[in-house]
Amino acid sequence: MFYYDNKLQYEVRVDTPDPRFARLLQQAIGGVEGEIRVCLQYLFQAFGARGPAKYRNMLMSTGTEEIGHIEMLATAVALNLEGASGADKDAAASANPVVAALMGGMDPRQYLSAGMAALAGDANGVPFNGSHVYASGNLAADMYANVTAEATGRALACRLFECTDDPGMKDMLRFLIARDTMHQQQWLAVIEELGGHKGTLPIPNSFPVEEELRKVSYDYFFTGVDGVDMPTGRWTQGESLDGLGEFRLNAVKPMGQEPKLAPPMPQAYAEKQQMEGADD
Repeated sequence: MFYYDNKLQYEVRVDTPDPRFARLLQQAIGGVEGEIRVCLQYLFQAFGARGPAKYRNMLMSTGTEEIGHIEMLATAVALNLEGASGADKDAAASANPVVAALMGGMDPRQYLSAGMAALAGDANGVPFNGSHVYASGNLAADMYANVTAEATGRALACRLFECTDDPGMKDMLRFLIARDTMHQQQWLAVIEELGGHKGTLPIPNSFPVEEELRKVSYDYFFTGVDGVDMPTGRWTQGESLDGLGEFRLNAVKPMGQEPKLAPPMPQAYAEKQQMEGADD
C-alpha cells in the first residue's frame, strides 16, 4: 500500500513561465529517459523481487521516490503554462493567453487534452510506452539496466539545465541531477555487494558455463571488410571481466552453412514463381 503527503518532495518554483520549456520538461516525465520509466521499472522489479527482502524494499522505496519526481515535474509543467505568452504574439494572440501560449511553442495537447497541465508523454506528445520498463527477475541484470536508466536520465536533466535561465527551474533540476547521481551509485553498490563484475558476470551466473560454447565466450568478433581498422582495446586482450577467460580478437569467418528453407506452404499463398523456383 502507498501513502501520500500533499507537500512536494522538493520546492518547485517558476519565476518566468515559459511554455516552450514546459514542452521540453515533458521529456523528463514521459520520455524514454524520463521519470515514469524509472518509476515503473523500479516498482515492477520490486513487485517481482525474490530473494533477500532488503533488495525488494530498496527498489520499492526508490520507485516511490520517483513518483514524487513525476509530481514535481508535472507541477513545473503546469506552472510554466500559467499565464505564458509567446514572444512573437500578435494583437489577437495577446488578447487570449491560451492562443499566445500555443504560439510560444507548447504542445497543443497540453491545452486541448490536459487543460494547461502535464501529459503522460514525451516532448513530441508521444504517449509513454511501457516497453522500456525492464524487470527481468535477475537482480544483477536489473541493476545494470537501472544504471543505464539513471545515466541517460541524468544526461537529459543536464541538457534541460542548459535550456532555461529560470532560477527556480535550475534549482529543481539541481535536485533531480543530484538524485540521479545517488541512484547511479546505489545500483552500482548493489552490483558490488553481489560480488562486482567477477561475482555477477556472466549474467545469469546460475547457468553452468561449461554448457556454453566456451571457445567463443571471450572472442571479440570483428566483422569489418578489408581496409577497415580492427578496433582494439580492453575488450580484445587480457583477462575477461568475470575472471573466467581471456579476451581475443577474432576476424570472424562463417562457421555455419548457407540456409536452405523448405518450399513455401500452399496455404501460405506465396507467388507461383516462389513455389516453382524454390530449389534454384
